[in-house]
Amino acid sequence: MGDGWREVALDEADWLAELRPDGALTGYDPGGRPDAVWILHAMYEWETGATLTTHHDLRRSLLDANLVEPELVGGINLDEWGVVDTGGAVGRSQHPGPGWRRLTWAELAARTDEPVVPPGSAPDFRSLPGAHPDGSWPASIEPPGEGSLDREGWLRLLDLLIAWSGPDTACFAYIARGAAPDQEPHVLAGPLREAAALYDDERGSGSPANLWPADRSWVTWSDWDLWGTKVAGPPALVEAILTDPELEALRLPWA
Repeated sequence: MGDGWREVALDEADWLAELRPDGALTGYDPGGRPDAVWILHAMYEWETGATLTTHHDLRRSLLDANLVEPELVGGINLDEWGVVDTGGAVGRSQHPGPGWRRLTWAELAARTDEPVVPPGSAPDFRSLPGAHPDGSWPASIEPPGEGSLDREGWLRLLDLLIAWSGPDTACFAYIARGAAPDQEPHVLAGPLREAAALYDDERGSGSPANLWPADRSWVTWSDWDLWGTKVAGPPALVEAILTDPELEALRLPWA
């Protein structure tokens, strides 16, 4: 469990439910309070260059060689049903290790001549379609994780939030049902300086759906269905995130 974080009553998140009543399953969109920024979840690329082989191609090869087991959900063999292995992680993700480099969304969008995020959309599986036209990403790319900031991005965001609010700031974290292994929502309370531990808390699957201080001056939102994490709060905090060299962030006026 997250060090220094204890479970508290679910009604601590009721004010967020008033902003977005349908957010219990995946997380509550805080809107703009009064400003907002999206942090794009990190992706990585082989340092040796691109390949036409996809993650799905690799999985089929491993299945044919009996090197991996079929994926079963509720007794259904997803591989036999033709479910595409996109290559993307759901929940926690991090730098893959030696031989990989950070690939920004902006760099990839320039290659495929398309917007980083299409107008009217949020960062999700529909983003950058030119990079994965058949659904599965090239095996040379580790695509953005869905539902959670990457580990390095979460830690850097916390550095900025601590610099803004102070390490002893009392905070709350909402773990949405969709991200909880037990399929139950949880609200935790603890000091901001200990929020790094939330990433590996067994009640969740990475960055919590929402994190906010007791004064509600800012809110983070890692929706279980998205490839970006939104931070809503004062313009100066938003600007600090936008200009941080370790994060890839942008404003989306429509989201």
